[in-house]
Amino acid sequence: MSNKIGIILGTRPEIIKLSSVIRFCKLNKVKYFIIHTNQHYSKNMDEIFFKELNLPKAKYNLEVGSCSRIEMISRMMVGLEKVLLKEKPVVVFVQGDTNTVLAGALAASSLDIKIGHIEAGLRSYDRTMPEEINRIITDNLADYLFCPTSKQVFNLKNEGINKGKVFLTGNTIVDAVRECIKIADKQSIIMDSLGLSKKDFILMTSHRPSTVDSRRHLMAVILATKRLAQKYHKKVVFPIHPRTKKMLDKFKIAIPNEFIVIEPLGYIDMLKLQKESFLIITDSGGIQEESCILKKKCVIIRHNTERPEAIDVGGCVLAGNDDPKKIFNLACRLIDKRVAWINPFGQGKIGEKIIKITLKKF
Repeated sequence: MSNKIGIILGTRPEIIKLSSVIRFCKLNKVKYFIIHTNQHYSKNMDEIFFKELNLPKAKYNLEVGSCSRIEMISRMMVGLEKVLLKEKPVVVFVQGDTNTVLAGALAASSLDIKIGHIEAGLRSYDRTMPEEINRIITDNLADYLFCPTSKQVFNLKNEGINKGKVFLTGNTIVDAVRECIKIADKQSIIMDSLGLSKKDFILMTSHRPSTVDSRRHLMAVILATKRLAQKYHKKVVFPIHPRTKKMLDKFKIAIPNEFIVIEPLGYIDMLKLQKESFLIITDSGGIQEESCILKKKCVIIRHNTERPEAIDVGGCVLAGNDDPKKIFNLACRLIDKRVAWINPFGQGKIGEKIIKITLKKF
C-alpha cells in the first residue's frame, strides 16, 4: 500500500467541489491521482471545467458514458478495480451522491482501501431518488465522513455512524465560488454575449428525472417561469441540459418567447449569470448552495431537498414541480421578502482542512 490519495470524479459538480482538494494536493506536493469515470461525457458538460478551474487532467479516464444506472455502476466498478489495484492508494475520495460516488465506494471497500466521503450526511429522506440511496450506502462504507454543516453531523449520529469517523468541515463549494467569482467578474463576457443587463433576467435550470421525465411537471415549471417573466418584465435564461432537451423534444413542448435557450455553460459563465440574475429557478443541489453564498433568491422546483440550510437562511423556497400556480405564488412571495443573508456552508479553506484531517489519519 502506497501513501497516495485517489480522487474519483465523474460529473461537473464533482469537478467543481473537488477542485480545492486537488489544488491543495498539487500545491503541497501531496501524492495523488485522479480517476474520471466520464459519467458526464460531453465536453461542454465536463472538459471545460478542468480548464476553467486550472486543474490537471485526470490520469485515468474510464469513458463510461451514457447507459442505464446498473450498467453504468457495473462498468465503473470494473474500471475502478483495475486502476486501484495498480495504484494502491491508501485512501480514495468521493464527493456527493452520484453513481460515480457509489461505484467508487463499493470498489474501494471491496479492495480494503479507506474511503473519504466529502459532503457526507446529506439526506432528502426520499428513497425514490437514486442519489439518496447512493448517499446512504457510501456513508455506511466510508472511513472518513466530511460534513458540510452540523445538520449532516446530526443525521449521521442518528443513523448510528461512529462519531470518530465524522468531521464537520464545511462545504468545498465555498472554496470554488470564492475562487471563481473573482475570475468571472474579470473574464466572463456571457452577459454581453446574451445582451443582458443586471437583474433583467430569471435564470432557470432543470435536469432531474423527477422534473424533466414528466410532461406535466416540465410544463408546470415552464408555465410558472413564463408567468413570472411576464409579471416582472424579465427574460428567462435557460441553459439546457441534454436530458432536458431530449424530453422537451419528446413531449413536443414549445419554449415560450420569453426564454433564451442556450447550451450548457462552463462554471465561470454560470456563476456570473447567477450573480447578476433577478431570480434563480432550479432543481440543482449545487445551485441551491451557490445561491446562498452569492446572496441570490432561489426557487427550488423539487418537493424535498437534502440541503435544508438553504431554506433555513430564508433565501430559498421549496416550491415543488407539479403545480404552476404554487410555484408562481411562492416565487412572488420570495421576491417580496427581505432576507438576512448568512452563508451556512463554512468560511473557506475547506479542501485544505479535509486533506489535513486525512493526512493525520495515515
